[in-house]
Amino acid sequence: MALIPVTILTGFLGSGKTTLLKRLLSEAHGQKIAVIENEFGEENIDNDILVTESKEQIVQMSNGCICCTIREDLRETLQLLAAKKRKNLLEFDRIVIETTGVADPGPVAQTFFMDEEIAETYLIDSIITLVDAKHAPQQLNDRQEARRQVGFADQIFLSKTDLVSKEETEALTHRLKHMNPRAPIKAVHFGEVPLSEVLDLRGFNLNAKLDIDPDFLKEEGDDHGHDHHDHDHEHGEHCNHPSHQHDHGHGHHHHHDDDVKSFVYRSERPFDPAKLEDFLGAIVNIYGPRMLRYKGVLNMKGTERKVIFQGVHQLMGSDLGPQWAEGEPRMSKMVFIGIDLPKDIFLQGLEQSLV
Repeated sequence: MALIPVTILTGFLGSGKTTLLKRLLSEAHGQKIAVIENEFGEENIDNDILVTESKEQIVQMSNGCICCTIREDLRETLQLLAAKKRKNLLEFDRIVIETTGVADPGPVAQTFFMDEEIAETYLIDSIITLVDAKHAPQQLNDRQEARRQVGFADQIFLSKTDLVSKEETEALTHRLKHMNPRAPIKAVHFGEVPLSEVLDLRGFNLNAKLDIDPDFLKEEGDDHGHDHHDHDHEHGEHCNHPSHQHDHGHGHHHHHDDDVKSFVYRSERPFDPAKLEDFLGAIVNIYGPRMLRYKGVLNMKGTERKVIFQGVHQLMGSDLGPQWAEGEPRMSKMVFIGIDLPKDIFLQGLEQSLV
């Protein structure tokens, strides 16, 4: 049986997740989707559609989609759905998991790496993060979960851009790219995205394409160090609330020093496989909880093929990709997205893992 693709949907309250889910569960899109909801908040799908007597909390919708609430464990819910599908009791082609507004999508993604039975049935397609353009600057300042959700994303949708100025949208986009240069950022109207842009994005595929926003790489040269201004200290001692420490309206000045950051490593010298494995094993051991997403296409000594690796937190997987083409420069390229990762330790360790 082909693996069932899974999309993980995350984002803060008010970002339009509900609108998107309601569409999945009611529109005539011809896809049979099982939506797994992580507990019902105020804001979620109308509870009246979901009043069921059964203990299992699985409801069939008018368009053939299924909705189920998780009361206990995601793993058990996934196993139950797979068992029902095998017995032809339920029909669905894919799953969308909505995480609660404050959740870290990491453990949800890890479930698919760790559990063999789950890994043999399902495949993560991508993590999509919805960002509310109006409230994001404040949320990103005040809530680490909001920053983590950005770091995890394979695709970012900005909603409510009609409620803020073009400059504010640009400043926010610029900030998000620094946190996550891998995820394309698209403005959408209140969660109303064409489904083709939500499903089958293959953000978790171990493919040789390393998506790093090209604009982000252009800026590597102009270091943002000198963009920091001293106005953070104008408010006197009593003000320690993160939102009060930035005055806005500076356009592109990148003075939000967010703890979720990314950096890219490149080298034209090949890696020594044993050294690299030891080094990556060691950093994942120490920094795993703070490493959100990392991915690379590597030039390894001893193989004519590209080596592709990626990970979420402590879990890492790698695979042999296609051969290096005739005349293609054999360059390793890696991106790390995480919370206050010690860039110099990483870069030094990677340098020392080269042949």
